[in-house]
Amino acid sequence: MRDFHLPGRSPVLAEGGMAATSHPLGTLVAIETLRRGGNAVDAAIAGAVLLGLCEPQMTGLGGDCFALLKPAGTEDILALNGSGRAPAGADPEAIRREGHESIPLHGVEAVTVPGAVDAFCKLSDAHGALGIQDTLAPLTRYFEEGIRVAPRVAFDWAEAEATPQGAARDLFLKDGRAFRAGELFALPGQAEVLRRVGEHGRDGFYAGEVAEDMVAALRAAGGSHTVEDFAATRCDWTDPIFGSYRGTEMVEHPPNGQGATAILMNAILSHFDIASMDPLGSARAHLEAEAAKLAYDARNRLLADPDHMARLEHMLAPETAEKLAAMIDPTRAMAAATPLTEAIHKDTIYITVVDRDRMAISLIYSIFHSFGSGIASDRFGILFQNRGAGFTLEPGHPNELGPGKRPMHTIIPGMLREGGRVTMPFGVMGGGYQPNGHARLISNLVDFGLDPQSAIDAPRSFSEAGSMKVERGYSDAVRAELAEMGHAVEIPETPLGGAQAIRIDEAGYLEGASDPRKDGCALGY
Repeated sequence: MRDFHLPGRSPVLAEGGMAATSHPLGTLVAIETLRRGGNAVDAAIAGAVLLGLCEPQMTGLGGDCFALLKPAGTEDILALNGSGRAPAGADPEAIRREGHESIPLHGVEAVTVPGAVDAFCKLSDAHGALGIQDTLAPLTRYFEEGIRVAPRVAFDWAEAEATPQGAARDLFLKDGRAFRAGELFALPGQAEVLRRVGEHGRDGFYAGEVAEDMVAALRAAGGSHTVEDFAATRCDWTDPIFGSYRGTEMVEHPPNGQGATAILMNAILSHFDIASMDPLGSARAHLEAEAAKLAYDARNRLLADPDHMARLEHMLAPETAEKLAAMIDPTRAMAAATPLTEAIHKDTIYITVVDRDRMAISLIYSIFHSFGSGIASDRFGILFQNRGAGFTLEPGHPNELGPGKRPMHTIIPGMLREGGRVTMPFGVMGGGYQPNGHARLISNLVDFGLDPQSAIDAPRSFSEAGSMKVERGYSDAVRAELAEMGHAVEIPETPLGGAQAIRIDEAGYLEGASDPRKDGCALGY
């Protein structure tokens, strides 16, 4: 239990249903959807779509999503890959000839066809209770009338105000500057898109005038995208992957997401007695940093579109983790792994919902970098993701850009299962940090017995690209000890990630947790 003398959040407890997101309106709309007869799938779709208005720098209809779903009445988990593909005309050699060593972050080359809308429609058709039209209809007024910009959203907006270009500047900037906290922001063109998706399903987005508007904007920017690329977009049901940490099973989405990285990192850390360490001490932070370097290096070498990779079993094999753990010196930092050519960044939203029938969904939805590619369509204002920056230009690499391929994704939904029972859908936003965030969260729960809210609140650290980011929640003494071990320590300007979770207690009630690093909350009834 937290110290009530100090600032903090208590867990949210409820029985009928619960939602947790990074913005209060997203959570509220999800709860309203449940209370008017929707189930967890309907609520997650409604909340996620509204977050594209509440946090437009993080997500939107021009992005991708992944989902893990536990249907009511079973402990089985389904996985849905809602990520789009590179256009048929993608040409890595042409980009290399232009002198690029990586995909330009804010160029049309980085725009993959958005997959999220197809995934939402497929989820609704297969497992929703309301239907996609009924689910989306209450959202249009928010897009037309606008919502007030929240403080953390304004902070992120200001950091990325140079990214929107062309038509996107008129939509996502106010008089040429970032929107500020309390100002009204609307996307009326997207309200019309929601009506068309409601009426026509996926074809309201991937065909007709909306698709033509998107293709025209991308072609004007020099892209090879065609209406055929959009019409061909299909998300896929697939099988989750699993890993165990001290008796708790962590369920992850398979590649092209990076969930395997979290499983490998946990497996490496299981070779050390983390529970005997100070949870906020240098020894634990050091081991976590070293495990991350090794797990992320494996990710960079192996993970890609599942149709183009063949070494997932090797990455998840116990002997792989054992060999990597043996490379860690508990007293000294190793050199950082080779920096990525593919881009890693932090901008994502995550939503989890559990309904009264205990259907549970873990859904993550993103346009990758803040404001994605910075390119938007002229008529309907669809902002395009830059997920193609997740490809590499290294010839022959399984994650090399190619026609119709899916890039390696940073976004990963998660679930925990104990004794065969799903106990917690959860997610940790933060781009490349996400596998580290999953490993840290499960360790906080299992090794140190923290409740989900305390486990999310606890300070974080992350080693990437040659530096070790250590949040201000750590002491200066710990930072000094980490520096003595050879880490290049810095305090990050932006906090590391953001998380949401709902624990399904064996007694039948729900316990929600929401990260104070974001504007959002958990609500239940």
